[in-house]
Amino acid sequence: MALLTLDEAKAQLNITGTAEDAELQAYVNAVTPVIERFVGPVEPREVTEAHDGGVRPVLVLRQTPVLSLTSVASVLTGGTAPPVEALVLVDPDTGEVRRRDGGYLRGLLQVTYQAGRTEVSPTINLAARILVQHLWRTQRPTRGGGLAGGGDDYSVSEPIPGFGYAIPNRVLELLEPYRLPPGVA
Repeated sequence: MALLTLDEAKAQLNITGTAEDAELQAYVNAVTPVIERFVGPVEPREVTEAHDGGVRPVLVLRQTPVLSLTSVASVLTGGTAPPVEALVLVDPDTGEVRRRDGGYLRGLLQVTYQAGRTEVSPTINLAARILVQHLWRTQRPTRGGGLAGGGDDYSVSEPIPGFGYAIPNRVLELLEPYRLPPGVA
């Protein structure tokens, strides 16, 4: 499953030939991390991360949404970790994990899990298409012979921290319902 395919990008740009496929594929590849920075992983992937549990009732995974837990292991020599079957994923959107028996998670743990989505929302796909279109248009003059750039339809009212003016307002509006909760990145 891909966030955006080359064929979908070509359809958005009304490109029928193959002469620009290699260049356009670079744009397609580049939008995935940009979109995922706002909404979390879209394309499913395995994630392994260490958590210094100390002693606590809840563990919060860093990449959301979470599809499933794969394994939990103690990083410390002689340490123990609960089997993955003893854990429950309380909230896939926040990555909150607890023990089924209500006990505490202890020590330094290595957690492996699947993050991403089972399907790409049409709205997220459309945001990716529009972002590719915006980036593509900034490199080429419009067909009517106008100046290169996005124009009013692709305006960016203020820079986004970490992105500058690369994300048009319409993309941000489409992604807003899927945006990661504060503190999740």
